[in-house]
Amino acid sequence: MTTPPPGTPTIVQFTPLPSQTHPSFWHKLTELKLDVLKLSDAEVEIGGRYGVGRVFRDREAAGEKWVGVGGSLGVDEGSFGGQTTTTTTTSVPVGTAVARGIVKNFNTIEEFKAADKSKIFNQVADKIWSSIHTTKSTTLLNTFLVITYADLKKYKYFYWFAFPAFVSKPAWYIDGALGWVGAAAAAAAATTTGGGGGGGPGYSHDQLKSILDQLHKSAHSGSKPLPYFLVRSSGTTTVDVVPVEEYDPSKDRYTDTLDSTGTGTGTGTAIGFIDPSAGEQNPGWPLRNLLAYIRALYPGDSTKRLKVVCWRDSYVPRGEDGWKSRVGVITLGDGDGTGVGDGKRPDAVGWEKNVQGKLSPRVADLAPMMDPTRLANQAVDLNLKLMRWRIIPSLDLEKIAGTKCLLLGAGTLGCYVARCLMGWGVRTITLVDSARVSFSNPVRQPLFQFSDCLNGGEPKAECAAARLKEVWPGLNATGVSLSIPMPGHPIPESPPSIMEQTRKDVERLERLIEEHDVVYLLMDSRESRWLPSVICRAKGKLVMNAALGFDTFLVMRHGARPAKGEEGGVDEDLKGARRHLGCYYCNDIVAPADSLTDRTLDQMCTVTRPGLASIAASTAVELMMSVIQHPDGFRAAAPPPQSNPNDYPHPSEGGEGEGSSVLGLVPHQLRGYLAQFRNLHVVGAVYDRCTGCSETVIEAYEKEGFSMMLRAFNDPKYLERLTGLDKLYDEGEKAFEGVDWDEGEDEF
Repeated sequence: MTTPPPGTPTIVQFTPLPSQTHPSFWHKLTELKLDVLKLSDAEVEIGGRYGVGRVFRDREAAGEKWVGVGGSLGVDEGSFGGQTTTTTTTSVPVGTAVARGIVKNFNTIEEFKAADKSKIFNQVADKIWSSIHTTKSTTLLNTFLVITYADLKKYKYFYWFAFPAFVSKPAWYIDGALGWVGAAAAAAAATTTGGGGGGGPGYSHDQLKSILDQLHKSAHSGSKPLPYFLVRSSGTTTVDVVPVEEYDPSKDRYTDTLDSTGTGTGTGTAIGFIDPSAGEQNPGWPLRNLLAYIRALYPGDSTKRLKVVCWRDSYVPRGEDGWKSRVGVITLGDGDGTGVGDGKRPDAVGWEKNVQGKLSPRVADLAPMMDPTRLANQAVDLNLKLMRWRIIPSLDLEKIAGTKCLLLGAGTLGCYVARCLMGWGVRTITLVDSARVSFSNPVRQPLFQFSDCLNGGEPKAECAAARLKEVWPGLNATGVSLSIPMPGHPIPESPPSIMEQTRKDVERLERLIEEHDVVYLLMDSRESRWLPSVICRAKGKLVMNAALGFDTFLVMRHGARPAKGEEGGVDEDLKGARRHLGCYYCNDIVAPADSLTDRTLDQMCTVTRPGLASIAASTAVELMMSVIQHPDGFRAAAPPPQSNPNDYPHPSEGGEGEGSSVLGLVPHQLRGYLAQFRNLHVVGAVYDRCTGCSETVIEAYEKEGFSMMLRAFNDPKYLERLTGLDKLYDEGEKAFEGVDWDEGEDEF
């Protein structure tokens, strides 16, 4: 390409605006896709910023060498409805412009590749052109577009930016005498050659400082920042910076006439813009639409010759020759002016090239650079959030994640329950156990391994919590070694330390229950479940109970304590099902007692079919999820038993009712029979003489506290006397004696 001779006008060439995506932008897009957009590919408004181009001195190079670094349009997590989309209230650094944008995310890579990109691009260009004529505002002049496809499993993001800019026909030419020159240098040249204080295209040091100050005020005063502006000159020192929207051809017409030496006379108004370019002879991309704006609104001769300020300064330099901004006088070439004045939109260009310099999308692979813990947290939620796209839009995952679960027992059931809770995205799990890992545990309890059995074994609770955090580092998992006192297991009075330790254990258990929302009873013995059952009933906590036989299991939720003044009874709408549900002990006619002493080995160990624990544990967790999704929570009524399982409505068939949530039924009890591969729904009514949940027991606990518990631990008959179970036999005998048996001679 030959260089034109001095003084020959040359076509203005613009430096493309590159994009810069911060990793947080993709993180926010991921959240938006999973939580809000789901299957929608609707356009989303975003914002971005670009700054002035900068020039730095290369100190390692010989001589006075300067290196230009252009600005780029940056987007980050704040681009989505945050600070970068606001153009009226948010202060931005001086030398920075705010741009509005549109992101369109496709659901599949095939849709992304096959998209009619020209159509999408032209739609954005049409909006820009329409805004020029309808609002005469420059707000949308620097609108950008980005189309994306997010592979959320591999954290790969395919994207393509576009910065629509209108093509001027005829083209603009820069005066060849000076070209694009430093703003201060042009003023100095005009003064030296006799142009007289401001007659040239440049500005004095004081004028440039005034421009910078006024741009700074516009960016921090609460008014709209000025990516485009006018610089009005009057006299030798005064300059005023005002929005481009105030352009008036009658008084802002540029009238300077420069000769071949670059001197001239008169004053005039310049159009200015925040210039992200660092090229000496190439203004930035935003100038394209600014020129189109001026010519579209004022197509006469007054706008065929314009003075342009390419603003590239963000601070006052130390010396007067340190200003980086550049100025030039441009002239519209000869032609018919197609697309100017007649309302027809000019052609637009602006797709960004990739790193190979081709018009093609780019790829951001964030998996290697993302924080592994943050990556794991997102991956845990991925499948859960996909449930809400089509299957269960009303699923409240935030409620599940915020539910704090206390697992009493870190054995076979505890390990499986913990793993299932993690799968549901529960963030807080606390395990309580007093045992250590033995050699028989790892094959049945998936959170332990052989090394945990050595040297006497690791404490089960702490070891299980550590294993959970290895699976998911973002989990708040805690292990607590704690013995739970039990009825029928007396606490000796001496040494006193045993009694004191028992008191501390009870207080610790009370605190743990108070700090959690759901308590799982997963212990080996029946009596070990009594104390937490009483405390949970008094504190209003949801209790999930799971117990194993050889080939049978029981999973149940304890009923809620009736509110004051509320009475239990039959709910007619549930065909006889009790409104107030019972607990684990409501079917007992004796108090819980010592079931561990004087037992053979097969009676002391939980002998079950190996697959039973995982079935029971997952059933317990799924029941809990259904309960907390119910509008009434753990006070939800249970559905009445049905002889035919098909009689229960499915949520997808509109089957949500009083005994159902978005996840399905909320039964009271499930009794599983592995030998027959079937489950049985059972509804158990609350019993007014229950040793675990009757008001008599709960009120005694609330009134007497530890002393009441101590009597229950030490006296096997205390709970029976307290609840009246001890009189049950006598009352039955009296009732039996009162029956008048009328036996005929021929009856048998």
